[in-house]
Amino acid sequence: MLPTFFIAHGAPSLAIEQHAYTEFLRKLAMSIPTPKAIVLFSAHWESSVQKISSAVEPEMIYDFSGFPDELYDINYPAKGDLTLSLHIQQLCQQEGIRCELNDKRGLDHGAWSPLSIMYPDAQIPVVTMSVNPRLTPEEHYRIGAALGPLRDEGVLIIGSGGTVHNLRRLDHNNPVPQLWAVEFDEWLAEQLETWNLDALIRYDERAPHAQEAVPTPEHFVPLLIAFGAGDASRSAKLLHHSFQMGTLSLCCWMFGSLKREKRG
Repeated sequence: MLPTFFIAHGAPSLAIEQHAYTEFLRKLAMSIPTPKAIVLFSAHWESSVQKISSAVEPEMIYDFSGFPDELYDINYPAKGDLTLSLHIQQLCQQEGIRCELNDKRGLDHGAWSPLSIMYPDAQIPVVTMSVNPRLTPEEHYRIGAALGPLRDEGVLIIGSGGTVHNLRRLDHNNPVPQLWAVEFDEWLAEQLETWNLDALIRYDERAPHAQEAVPTPEHFVPLLIAFGAGDASRSAKLLHHSFQMGTLSLCCWMFGSLKREKRG
């Protein structure tokens, strides 16, 4: 059984950066068995209905501007996996989760940026999933839990987003993290490590500086989904934590382990 991960994808330029976090991501991929496929929930694919990519050869989406030209030269030619997409659709429908296949969606930078670091040869099939920021935290957790059985099948589930993600509060010239950002992530870590679901589903009311850290929920949603996908084990471990530009949190959480877990 594979664990499930939440991976902060930072800025689009992460794909061409060289620092402790990118080195961590490279080593992380080497520390676990090679997955048969990857299912990735991207903060940059928003939809009112749960979408499941079903493109055989997903195109690249360069959904940003103002970054170095070399980012537009990156190509991550991972294949899709229609059989897996249909399997995901079935798992969602079994739990009463409305979903639709989408054979047009390509790979946005929430997907190809971290994956190009972790699995640069692009040989592992990738199925991307949308997020719906208007759902409740309980509903996000439920979506993740519905896909938990994929872990037994050698499928790696990743939520790609960010915990503290407020572009208006970035301080590009300050390498020191701001106190409010640190305090939010510390609160979050305590709830995840103790699997305090009651607190997490009310993070916007209970967490310090929640409105500053999560001004809009789309980047936080993948964490809740990855968290839900680890429901069988209810174990959480922070593998990396650092900051860029004063407030942009770069963290990686692992839910579950490589051991077989009891369900229900």
